[in-house]
Amino acid sequence: MASSPSSSSPGRTPRPRRPRHAAPAPATPPPPGLALLLLTAAAAAALLPTGEGQNLFTEDVTVVEGDIATISCRVKNSDDSVIQLLNPNRQTIYFRDFRPLKDSRFQLVNFSSSELRVSLTNVSISDEGRYFCQLYTDPPQEIFMTITVLVPPRNLVIDIQKDTAVEGEEIELNCTAMASRPATTIKWYKGSTELTDGKSEVEQWSDMYTVTSQISLTVKREDDGVPVVCEVDHPAVKDLQTKRYLDVMYKPQIRVSQLLPASGPTREGDLLDLLCHVEGKPEPTDTTWFRVDDEMPPHVTVSGSNLHISSLNKSDNGTYRCEASNEVGKSFVDYMLYVYDPLTTLPPPTTTTIMPTIIIIADTTAATEPAVHDSRAGEESAITAVDHAVIGGVVAVVVFAMLCLLIILGRYFARHKGTYFTHEAKGADDAADADTAIINAEGGQNNSEEKKEYFI
Repeated sequence: MASSPSSSSPGRTPRPRRPRHAAPAPATPPPPGLALLLLTAAAAAALLPTGEGQNLFTEDVTVVEGDIATISCRVKNSDDSVIQLLNPNRQTIYFRDFRPLKDSRFQLVNFSSSELRVSLTNVSISDEGRYFCQLYTDPPQEIFMTITVLVPPRNLVIDIQKDTAVEGEEIELNCTAMASRPATTIKWYKGSTELTDGKSEVEQWSDMYTVTSQISLTVKREDDGVPVVCEVDHPAVKDLQTKRYLDVMYKPQIRVSQLLPASGPTREGDLLDLLCHVEGKPEPTDTTWFRVDDEMPPHVTVSGSNLHISSLNKSDNGTYRCEASNEVGKSFVDYMLYVYDPLTTLPPPTTTTIMPTIIIIADTTAATEPAVHDSRAGEESAITAVDHAVIGGVVAVVVFAMLCLLIILGRYFARHKGTYFTHEAKGADDAADADTAIINAEGGQNNSEEKKEYFI
């Protein structure tokens, strides 16, 4: 029986058939509408914000103790990612608009996809530190901001070495600004003038600072009642200052005045009233008048600070001193007096010179200095005034003498200016006629007398 061609003889291995490889088909381009759709999707994906494109930022805060601090976490190019605020202990204050922390001082001010703003009231030193802003993106972002708490000085005190100082004494003042943060800078003023020689010391206790500034002053009588100001320069406070008024004691200050000012030189018979003005601290208790170079004339009346001379004369010339004292010391003023002769009835000279006759020498030198110094100064001034007066008198006398001499010379020349001869016919009065008179005159010409006439 014949086998079919598809059957195989027993014991024979059939040959494997080689597979037939189809030729590669040519590439078919995508439809135009599909390509445009893919390009549009790629561009839109590029424009969509991603976690890496967001920017988280914040700012540091400086606040005065007891005030309100505002903490802000802001996001640029936000995609509505979660914002979280943490305190320095990494505890969550706000998660979005929810506050897990049980501290009611933190209050939500504003919440949006781009900002989380929180206020902290009644800030204290314990609130100082770093606060963290977190943004849940891929990868997460975190930045921090710092709260700095300023503490103004708790107290400002001036301590003065002496409540009352004496003129010329050096005193010490201390100004203390306690418990501030940071340390304060202290400035000193006397009146409106700044003092630059103060020295400061800083003491630190925990996180607080105490500053003490010291200054030394040599006081004068002009400083009495002047304020010394201690002023603080601190970022937490403005125009904080305290002041103390200086109390300065000083010896008497004396001034002498004439109650009825003379219109000219003081002359014999004139009236003189002097008043001694005294000022000191404490108030002077003893004011006296006396004559320096001689005893006080008996007709001089002294009543307290007044000196009265009813009728001046030459014996009153000299130095009169007003002296006053208090607890601090003694001071005096010398009054130089020179009395001129009384006026006469003679006409005044064509040139007159009126010079001051009373000279006041004010000297508030302490009584411990030699009094000879003051007297010498007064004598020199008095001598100068006397010399001027003498010169004026001499000039007046010379001018008067010249006028008298001119008058005498004028009268002399008027009487002796010249002479001439006259010939008169003698016997003319007895002649009967003119011819007889002429004959008589010719005969008596040789015997004529010489007559002299004077004329101006």
